Amino acid sequence: MTTFHSTRSTTDSLTSKQAIRKGIADDGGLFVSDSLGDEHVDIASLAGKSYQQIAQDVLAKLLPDFTAEELADCIREAYGDQWSDPAITPLKPIGDDYILELFNGPTSAFKDVALQILPRFMARTTPAGGDEDEQIMILTATSGDTGKAALAGFADAPGTAITVFYPEGKVSQVQQLQMTTQTGDNVNVCAVKGNFDDAQSAVKRIFGDKELAGELAGTSHTVLSSANSINVGRLVPQVVYYFAAYAQLLEKQVINVGDEVEFTVPTGNFGDILAGYYAKLLGLPVKHLVVASDKNNVLFDFLTSGTYNRQRPFYQTISPSMDILVSSNLERMLYYFSEKDTRLISMLMNDLSQWGAFEAPEPMLKSIRSLFGCGWADEDQVRDSIRDCWERNHYVIDPHTACGYFVMQQMPRDPLTPRVLLSTASPYKFPRVVNESLGLDATGTDFECMDVLAESTGTAAPAALRGLETADVRFGDVVEIDAMEEYVRSAAEK
Repeated sequence: MTTFHSTRSTTDSLTSKQAIRKGIADDGGLFVSDSLGDEHVDIASLAGKSYQQIAQDVLAKLLPDFTAEELADCIREAYGDQWSDPAITPLKPIGDDYILELFNGPTSAFKDVALQILPRFMARTTPAGGDEDEQIMILTATSGDTGKAALAGFADAPGTAITVFYPEGKVSQVQQLQMTTQTGDNVNVCAVKGNFDDAQSAVKRIFGDKELAGELAGTSHTVLSSANSINVGRLVPQVVYYFAAYAQLLEKQVINVGDEVEFTVPTGNFGDILAGYYAKLLGLPVKHLVVASDKNNVLFDFLTSGTYNRQRPFYQTISPSMDILVSSNLERMLYYFSEKDTRLISMLMNDLSQWGAFEAPEPMLKSIRSLFGCGWADEDQVRDSIRDCWERNHYVIDPHTACGYFVMQQMPRDPLTPRVLLSTASPYKFPRVVNESLGLDATGTDFECMDVLAESTGTAAPAALRGLETADVRFGDVVEIDAMEEYVRSAAEK
């Protein structure tokens, strides 16, 4: 049986259901499986399969203690009519390259791919003979998109509640309204005074607070779990869309079975691109994975220098969901590239916690660089890329996708290797920045900017985003970082 343990020790031996329910290991590490890659997905059978069929094949390899029927039910519920495109993640040509649209779900961001299915996974993790009154409190910090996608997935889901923290003033107007207008009796949303890294670090501390855990279990039958990509159940659904992209390239006869593909991925927390590495371990012919960063280019510096240093200026950029200095999922990649050395990973993460930096051993770094490329875009380059993509391809991209677009254009092209850019959000989530970049009127509200963008480009704003203008705001709480624990305590008692 496949088991999961922490990146920092091998004392745990959990099933995938237990790992999903727990979220994060007791020692602060992330759950990994040493059998990842032992079995491969049959890529020769991909062409012609639906997204749902591909998901069944891939998730069966990654979550082996879910029955085929359980997975089929989760997949059916997660990838249905709430998606605006039946392909779920359609592949579109842009010039000589391709763009994989990951934003056709209910909240118009790539997080929907995972957060539509995670609550379904959670509902099937209740242990036999467990506390029937037990409630899972999903606790998450967001840099913009995870929050709404998690809220949409968990709202009114039986046996769960959800509390989301976001950095005050550091998400877009649309992102904030998506969260603060969320309906559901089991949801809580709160702004915090600080940046995303501050909020994420506080959430990790709350998870590690055994006294609080005992108190919540005793008073309100509540256990905490995570919807961030630190949760393995949030990470593995993202592996599916790499296989779905490959299937569509096969169908378009761009490639033959076994041909390699390069993926460029805008990422801050590293989960989106780590899923591509997992896909490679499952047998997908991935030639390179290119990390695209914004001005907060801590990942670029790590991949080029070997030193990860979070003690640096934090920039609030026009790609706010990537404004991250502590990239949580990097720890999983380091584990696999260290030949599964938990003591080394524990040491590196301790260095990061204590000193704000760590240095990767040279052999590990050499191995990482053989697969991962990197680049970053500043604010002007992001705006120029939005305009360039529109002028060349008549395709509108958001500022996060634009980071990837810029980096991809800088990379040397191998004419025999197709390049796929992952598009992480609808441009209508950031209409003001997009309009400014395209030379359109950006003086009105975000909703007026949406209308200008739609009229000028012949595209349409997703109804759920446009409807936010008249939605009732339910949440206006703002707390200091050190008050987050008390907010969680009171939310659990509701």
